[in-house]
Formats: sequence, structure tokens, C-alpha cells
Amino acid sequence: MASALFMEFVDSTVLSTALPTLSVAFGTDPIHLKLALTSYILALAVLAPASGWVADRFGPKRVFMLAMVVFLTGSVLCGFSRTLPQLVVFRTLQGLGGALMTPVGRLIVVSSAPRERLVSALSWFTMPALVGPLLGPPLAGIILGVASWPWIFFINVPVGLLGMAAVARFVPRLEQPDPGPFDWKGFALAVVAITLLIGAAETLGIGLVPPLLQAGVVAVAVMATVLYVRHARRESRPVLDLGLFKVATFRASTVGGGLVRMGLGATPFLLPLLFQVGLGWGPFEAGVVTIGTSLGALSCKPVAPWIIRRVGFRSTLIGSNMASAVLTAVPALFRSSTPIPVIFAALFISGFVRSLQFTATNAVAYADISTDRMSTASTMAVVTQQVGLAMGISFGALMLHVARGKGDLPLTPDRFVLPFVAIAIVSSLAGPMFRRLPASAGSRIGGRAAA
Repeated sequence: MASALFMEFVDSTVLSTALPTLSVAFGTDPIHLKLALTSYILALAVLAPASGWVADRFGPKRVFMLAMVVFLTGSVLCGFSRTLPQLVVFRTLQGLGGALMTPVGRLIVVSSAPRERLVSALSWFTMPALVGPLLGPPLAGIILGVASWPWIFFINVPVGLLGMAAVARFVPRLEQPDPGPFDWKGFALAVVAITLLIGAAETLGIGLVPPLLQAGVVAVAVMATVLYVRHARRESRPVLDLGLFKVATFRASTVGGGLVRMGLGATPFLLPLLFQVGLGWGPFEAGVVTIGTSLGALSCKPVAPWIIRRVGFRSTLIGSNMASAVLTAVPALFRSSTPIPVIFAALFISGFVRSLQFTATNAVAYADISTDRMSTASTMAVVTQQVGLAMGISFGALMLHVARGKGDLPLTPDRFVLPFVAIAIVSSLAGPMFRRLPASAGSRIGGRAAA
């Protein structure tokens, strides 16, 4: 199952590293290339609400394989893009495949693993996904050094084909409960709300859309959200089950984790621009240094279950959130005079702490969810995660635009202080959510029980 996550994360990190090169190829401002990142996430967030019902109706394995085919098709078409709008359209197609790969893959793992081993299962499940970001940056540097940029997308084809062979060979067929009729009305309202919310965030403050039109978009998004809430309360099987938020562990994981993921979403967008535009590094040099984050995350995975058992979910979430918020702001201090080993070490520690936080956040979401609600819980978790990532990219780009000032001044290192500090502050807002959890939170799935 993790083969698809590996492919997805290789793709995202390679693209992030290549953003400055793509800005030259397409003749556009580097900040505007955030559309290539958020279009994927938007497509994923829009289709993800239907993923749980689709998996239950047609079978998780079959849906997962189809999603990989769609993802690979989008990858090939991205390589043939010649304008930014074309790239955005084909990245959207990739996102439609990813919208089924991510939640359905997690559903298969969560449904198959024993409850008492869920933390370890999710930790191992995500470990190959961390190898993707480990290989992505230097791979992008090598590709851009010896070939043209379309190969950053074509490289997905052999990886995806190997992954499909592995899924066909090893993934079992799961019997899912009857999902009942699809909630078309709820799905339509959710799509409108998510699309307009992310769209408004994308264009906020950069002058692409008139303020009056933008205000209208926000108003419609709010209205669609209110209508969906009213609909979900009356519907027996809503496409997004808001009743899950009554569960304290799930609420803390999705709401608090969403705030943290704003920082996670913004960092891969900001770091390549800081290194390659602000500091003047080449793609390979920037890619190699960025490996520090992935190495830190990878080194945390084997010990994360032990840490959680030792101190409990609540203490792990609170401590890692505080440390992660501080470390998210550290790149604001990077300058041309900063020693590369210091930058590498800071990224390594940041990767370790973030990995610990997301291992705990992802696992505790399912601590008190019954088996028959696993599918809807996985769907809701993926939607909130992707919205958080998309909002993070948009927020980071907005802060960079503000710091740049009028006249599109050069992206010197000092322009990145505001964006990194701002996303760190937003990430820290998850702390109060985690503090409300009881000390025994998640004890049934590998956390420490209250004394």
C-alpha cells in the first residue's frame, strides 16, 4: 500500500524542488507556481469525500488500483504541458487519482491491523512514504542537471507500475459493509464549500481577483458550509460524517492536525524558493540539503511507537507541537553565511519532531472510532488534512507576497522571515486542542494509560 504513497511523495517533493526551474520554463512568477501545488491538493480534497463510499461500494483494492492508473495518466500529461494552465489542469487529474489512493490506502491498513498494533502499523505504513521525500530533492537536482524538466513527471511511470504489481500481488480483498445510497446532495454542498474556500485562499491579497468578487466567493463558501451542516444533521449516512467530531480524540487529531499541516504545506513551497532564489543555490545543492528533513522523519519512525507508549499521546502531541512550531520558524534565520551543516541539522531535527507529531496525530484519530465507522473517519481525516495543506501553501504564499512589498521586489532571504514565523504561529495554535485531551487518550491503541 505504501508504494502509492512513495510515488505521491516523490512527485510532490520533486515538483517543489523544480519550482524555480519551472518558473523560467513557463515565464511566470515563482509565487504563481503555487497553483501547480494547490491544484493537486484541491482536486484531492474535492473528490476525497466520496472515497469512503466508493471503496465500500466497489472494493478498496479495485478502487486503489484504478486510482493509481489515473495518477500515472496525469503524470504523463503533466510532462507534456507547455503552459502553466495546462500544468494546472493535468495536476488536477493527478489529484483525482490521489484522492482515492490516499484515503483508500489508509482504510485498508486501518481495517487490517489489530487495534493494539495500530500505531506500529501506521508508522510502518508511512515509512516508505518518507523515502519519497528523501529521494525527491536530489532526484530533481539530477534530472534537472542532465535532462529537461518533463522527466520529473515521467519518473513516476516505472515507480507506479512496480507499485501496481505489488498491490496486485500482496493486498488482500476486504469485505466492506453496504454503504447504502450515495449522498449526492451532501457531496455537492461539500464540493462547493471546499472548492470556493481554497479558491478564495489562493487569490487572497495578490490582486488576481477583484475584492468584491472575492468577498462573494467567501460568502457562497460560508453559505454552502452552513447548508451542509444542516443537511448532515438530518442525513443518516452523510458523505462527511460530522458526528465524528463528537469523539474527543478524533476532533483533536483533525482540527489540531489541520492547523499543524498548514505549516507542513507551506514549508515545501517556501524552502526551495529560499534556497534557490533567496540564497542562489542550484537545484541539486538545495535538494541534497533538504534531505535533512526526510532523514529526520525517517529516523523517528522506528522509535515513535516507543515514545508514545512511554509518555502517552497527550504529552507527545503537546511537546512535539511546541517543538515543531519553533523549528518551523528556524529557516527564517538562514542566510548565505549560515553554515550548510547547521542548516542540515536544523532540518533533520525538524523532520524528526514533525514525524513524531504526525505519527501520534494520525493514530489517535482512530483510537475511539468503531470498526463500522473507519471508512467515514478515514475520509474525513484525509479531507481535513488536504484542506490544511492547501491553506498552508496559500497562506505561506500570501505572507511572502506581503513581505515582498509593492513592485515585486527581489526574493532576498529577509523576505522569508514573515512567512516562516507566521506559519509557525499558526501551527502552535493546535496546542490548546491537544491539551484538552485526557491523560489516557489513545491508551487502547498503544498509548500510555492514565496513572
